[in-house]
Amino acid sequence: MATSPCSSSGVSSSSSSGLGADAGLEIRTRSVEQTLVPLVSQITTLINHKDKPKRSDKTLQAIQRVGQAVNLAVGRFVTVGEAIANENHELKEEMSIACIEARRAGETIAQLTDVASLDHPESDSHITIFTDKTGVVKAARLLLSSVTKVLVLADRIVIKQIITSRNKVLATMEQLEKVSSFQEFVQIFSQFGNEMVEFAHLTGDRQNDLKDEKKKARMAASRAVLEKCTMMLLTASKTCLRHPDCESARINKDGVFHRMRLALEQVIEIVTDSRPNGESEMAPISIYSGIKEFKNKVEGLRENLYFLSKENLSTMLEVILEHTEDFTDSAYTSHEHREHILELSKQAKMELEQLVSVWMQAQNQKTKDLMEDLEVAILKTCQCMNELKREVHSAATSLAADLLKYHTDHMVLKALKITGVEGNLEAVAEYTCKLSEQKEQLVEMCRLLRHVSGTEPLEITCIHAEDTFQVTGPQIISAAETLALHPSSKIAKENLEVFCEAWESQLSDMSLLLREINDVFEGRRGEKRVYLSLPRPGKHNANLKALKPVKLDTEEQAKIAKLGLELHLLTSSVDSETEKWEDQENEIVQHGQGMSSMAYSMYLFTRGEGLLKTTQDLFHQAEIFATEGTKLASALHAFSHQVHDDDKPLLLLEAEKLISMCKQLQITAKASFQGKSATFSKVDACILKTRNVMTLLGQLLPLCCKLLRKASTGLICSTSEVFGEGFCFFGGFGSFLRNPFIFSFFKCRIKEEMAASNLLRPGGKAEYGLVQMHTVLKGELRSWASSL
Repeated sequence: MATSPCSSSGVSSSSSSGLGADAGLEIRTRSVEQTLVPLVSQITTLINHKDKPKRSDKTLQAIQRVGQAVNLAVGRFVTVGEAIANENHELKEEMSIACIEARRAGETIAQLTDVASLDHPESDSHITIFTDKTGVVKAARLLLSSVTKVLVLADRIVIKQIITSRNKVLATMEQLEKVSSFQEFVQIFSQFGNEMVEFAHLTGDRQNDLKDEKKKARMAASRAVLEKCTMMLLTASKTCLRHPDCESARINKDGVFHRMRLALEQVIEIVTDSRPNGESEMAPISIYSGIKEFKNKVEGLRENLYFLSKENLSTMLEVILEHTEDFTDSAYTSHEHREHILELSKQAKMELEQLVSVWMQAQNQKTKDLMEDLEVAILKTCQCMNELKREVHSAATSLAADLLKYHTDHMVLKALKITGVEGNLEAVAEYTCKLSEQKEQLVEMCRLLRHVSGTEPLEITCIHAEDTFQVTGPQIISAAETLALHPSSKIAKENLEVFCEAWESQLSDMSLLLREINDVFEGRRGEKRVYLSLPRPGKHNANLKALKPVKLDTEEQAKIAKLGLELHLLTSSVDSETEKWEDQENEIVQHGQGMSSMAYSMYLFTRGEGLLKTTQDLFHQAEIFATEGTKLASALHAFSHQVHDDDKPLLLLEAEKLISMCKQLQITAKASFQGKSATFSKVDACILKTRNVMTLLGQLLPLCCKLLRKASTGLICSTSEVFGEGFCFFGGFGSFLRNPFIFSFFKCRIKEEMAASNLLRPGGKAEYGLVQMHTVLKGELRSWASSL
């Protein structure tokens, strides 16, 4: 059985790739994770090598070269860590210990792989990789643990930079609040602007590097608040300075400062992964996520009748139905939608009661009839929940569309500006009441949209929109009141304009958000991309004119559900393989991702979801899928010219298999049929043959990835007979260098390289940007590796 160096070591599996660190060290960024992935993969390959009775000199030399390569690579890595430790005294002790451990582990691996000079390593008293496999595993674990610790400690420095930048911004904000003259304000605000630019750059880099999509969405929301509030702070402060005795101007300014402080605090919570006073974050629960979890539990009964209790299912449904009260109790939900939601809620309870009854019987006696009844009950329950989800989605999105259309002319805002300039306090009061009503409508719209948003990032965007309307509404009112009190004030007029623009901008953002929510619901984006290959109106008529779309009934969907589940698992496997490719623009990867997306949409069809609504949609999708497979086969033929002669026959054989399977699928998809039975048989055959193609694709992608690596480096060729693939530590070193702090350590060295290569202009300015600088250093490292 293969051994993984992180199976029982200090490296935990806290991240998606199975990587982690010692207790208290969690990998939160892609740059750190991507640095570790190739190291984990190659170290695992090293300790899992197969012992052979006879070992050639070539094999022994290859083992020794790999061990030396690891040791030298770790040495360079540790040099960076030690330099960071010397410049950051608060981390020096921890970093130094981790560097010492990494260096010791690298030296141990080099010693254990020093076998090239031994004719019979087993009989020699010298301990080697062949006589002490446990020693190699321990050294590998120590190496992974220490390298992870160095990386995470270095990442703390980036977090420290963000905190320091935040503190500068807060300090300057306090000065801005206390200024009493325009001259002093202008001087301090100039400094504030520079500090905000620095903070924006640091947090932008951090946002792009975060692994957690939910945290990325929260960071994006906080940064958006800070960006918009910077201009608001300028005009609100100027208005307050111009009219120091105006209470509404002071309230307006205080609201901006308060909101910016909250946004700054949230940024720090995200980067440090902490909450004030140790509070745990309460994740918002939506109807969409509740239904998804409920359906997964119900469908799990097919595999295991005993993994949960009936009380658990009943509780889950009760929670979902409680959330539907947000729709039925809302004054903005139409009577028709309210009645349908109540009716479907009642039906869901009845379907669950029937499911539980059959389920309890099946637990006592697993007869064929009972299992068929259980399958029907599962499908009916899931179908009812799908209809409920569709109904609340329709209620929320139709309300949003109507409100956004109604408020697109911004009549209330225009009226506030006019009446404010006129100094008409009564008219301003009248229109502020109307704006408050509009705000309540938009806030309710955001709450309902959150329930049907479909993904956590979109849920967070809905919450951010709700907060924006809640805060901006009163700020517009205070700005309008200030203008009405001082109608000749140009700065008060400008201030109202800024807040009105923020409101209009948020309304515009809501239109985009509504479109994204609809896209997720229709399967066009979200957790899995769905390939859009459906025929458009007015096109493909030659293929469709004689065909009548057919929908499968409950029993037929039950028969293909298992097949669809297999297809889903295969798409996940293929996606996992495509993510391993360094070059995501590779033609083979592109075709593989397209085929996976199409197969996923076919899986959704087996569940009665997604864009494929009828059998004819499915058949057309199968044709497109087969065409994409044929294109992939052509790309494989072109790729075969790059691989070694020994590997070419195997690759071409697999490509021919793919062509044959795709042709069979095309024939099946285009075959004529009549009657319901024939339609179902054709559906079954299309999904079965798609599954077979996806199975082959899941084998082809890792094969091509392996051959590509083998063809691109000489080191892999010399060690392939021992390890199956090359050991190249520097595959992930580029990600490590992209860390802003670590990269700065190398700047001087890169500048020397660029000067030597005539890449500097007169005066020492770089001709190229950071990407080219990174390439120079990476080239140096790779040239060292290839010389081994």
